[in-house]
Amino acid sequence: MTDHLPHTLRSDALDNRERILDAARALFSADGLDVPMREIARRAGVGPATLYRHFPTKQMLLADAFADQLHACRAIVDEAGADPDPWRGLCLVIEKICELHARDRGFTEAFLSAFPGVTDVDAGRHYTVKAVAELAQRAKEAGRLRPDFVLDDLILILMANKGIHATSPTAQVMASRRFAGLVIQAFEAHPHHTPLPPAARLASAALLSPPR
Repeated sequence: MTDHLPHTLRSDALDNRERILDAARALFSADGLDVPMREIARRAGVGPATLYRHFPTKQMLLADAFADQLHACRAIVDEAGADPDPWRGLCLVIEKICELHARDRGFTEAFLSAFPGVTDVDAGRHYTVKAVAELAQRAKEAGRLRPDFVLDDLILILMANKGIHATSPTAQVMASRRFAGLVIQAFEAHPHHTPLPPAARLASAALLSPPR
């Protein structure tokens, strides 16, 4: 009996950890990142002490809750960057990133927010934005991306995609794919495209500036 006890404890601890992460993801998605840690513990069916034993800080919980999505973001931009056709790569980023965020609104909020101390999320966002900037520049040089595209447009896409509401997760993803297709059409370079007026650019920059 004694030989099996450590394994049982490890299994229980792993089960508690997964329940905490599942509860955190659900609550972050429904109520935002400010949901109290005690509420996460209650939803997971564990005591606050158990939650803090696994995740001493909320920053650690956020980083682990969205680790898979951050890895997926990196894989998407790496795949797109390796495509010899930069426009095709950029289209892939828009399609897959929108779908990824449509499946988890909590991740969208974490990605767009400036929640203090979540180093992994900050690093993942920086990596994604930098990769998209390089891809967009290549697509412009190839004459496929409209020349007035700016990097803040990527954030604007995610903000708009977050606002899509559907009756089921499947419908949510389908609506996001439709939205991504329309975005791609709008961004493709055409001779009749005219640059955005300066006032619109200033409004966009003000809207997307991170909170101080």
